Amino acid sequence: MDNTKTVHLADDDEDDRMLFKEALQEANPEVKVVEAQNGKELIENIKNADDLDDTVIVVDMNMPKMNGIETIKAIRDDLQLSDVPAVMLSTSNNPELKKKAMEAGATDYFTKPNSFMALIDIAKKIFFKFFR
Repeated sequence: MDNTKTVHLADDDEDDRMLFKEALQEANPEVKVVEAQNGKELIENIKNADDLDDTVIVVDMNMPKMNGIETIKAIRDDLQLSDVPAVMLSTSNNPELKKKAMEAGATDYFTKPNSFMALIDIAKKIFFKFFR
């Protein structure tokens, strides 16, 4: 039985994706990270996944084609995907934006930090909260 934890990560900024992937791997070296550049690509990746057990979606707020809120709404509207935890990452700590993300169906919301150590802390929180 495969016990791999999978994170589907969508962010249009390649550097941000790379940093968060490294933070996730620092928090759990066994994690499998599936990257996407936008919400549409993310949803395709998730729908093509063999198994969504032990899976968390991490989505950036500002992306082309489909932003984070639109992406989370689409995930929540899809019966096959609606139970998968979806975490919003944003450069903004605006409470109104966080409220919109949570109303759209985000399971959690984190503001992108300025340091790699703080990013590792977010990754650890995601593992602790969703992968038990």
